[in-house]
Amino acid sequence: MHNIEQVPTNIITGALGVGKTTLIQSLLAQKPPEERWAILVNEFGEVGVDGALLAHPDKDKIFIKEVPGGCMCCTSGLPMQIALNFLLARAMPHRLLIEPTGLGHPKEVLQTLSEEHYQDVLDIRSTLTLIDIRKLSDKRWRAHQPFQEQLQIADHVIVTKADLYQEDLLPVLTDYLTEIGHTGIPVSFAKQGQINPQLLRSHSKYRCLSTEHSQGHEHSHQIDSIQSIAAPKTGSIKIENSRDGYYSYGWICAPTERFDFNTVMDTFSPLAVERLKAVLITDKGIMACNLSDGSLSVNMSELNDAPDSRIEFICNDKQQAIQTCQLIESAFALNQA
Repeated sequence: MHNIEQVPTNIITGALGVGKTTLIQSLLAQKPPEERWAILVNEFGEVGVDGALLAHPDKDKIFIKEVPGGCMCCTSGLPMQIALNFLLARAMPHRLLIEPTGLGHPKEVLQTLSEEHYQDVLDIRSTLTLIDIRKLSDKRWRAHQPFQEQLQIADHVIVTKADLYQEDLLPVLTDYLTEIGHTGIPVSFAKQGQINPQLLRSHSKYRCLSTEHSQGHEHSHQIDSIQSIAAPKTGSIKIENSRDGYYSYGWICAPTERFDFNTVMDTFSPLAVERLKAVLITDKGIMACNLSDGSLSVNMSELNDAPDSRIEFICNDKQQAIQTCQLIESAFALNQA
């Protein structure tokens, strides 16, 4: 990485389903055409749906690398460092965006980026924390350590989904930030995932955060899992993950598999899960699905091509996760290859 110096780097963090991928898509659409941008994505699940949702042709000078399987900062940051080094060497980017999982520990991500061997390589700019203020009505979220950390490291808070609020909840957010000892933080509102790209430019005030969480934070994480999992030639592969009371199930399906559009809508729409993402080859074309807060959004024009079909959902109830898994497998006749 001798030729890569002081790459402006932003962390874009926030809870599950808050709209991180949508916001990054919006930023990519506003990217100066002459610049190369790199995106490092961490998903709690294992099948890597976000990479497909963010995928752009290389001619757009956008490069994506995924670290599936939960917390990319675990095992002393090694999975993250391997993926990051690969991405930097491949892209030689003018800007780096990092999207940690909504269930991870963003303080450790920031700490890894601040280590000595990255100090000449990365220029840590503002960390944007996205929040759906309605989450603060849930005591479980208010006490959730990663959720608190997301706000504690924020240089700028971005309020998403405000068009769904029935009242002004900004005082609720201000009170919570005071409660966790993080006051005076600027707040902006995203409209349909769009923000002013200038928010990326300011320098982070929290570059060298220390964290107590770094003590003993080890998971059984196979380094090989940072490599993309290839689709089978026929059928599908099912991959599971669980940690900290959350459960994910995902499927990677052969390129020859075709999904029925109506069956997809009928199956996904009523699901009561924390979130679901899918990129599917259907009888009506490539279909991108995003289920959050009980609302399913579908886009048929975002992707021109897909090498395979991928489905993944996250649930915080084990029995419900098992039942949802069975329902999806039954609806689409998914079997392990």
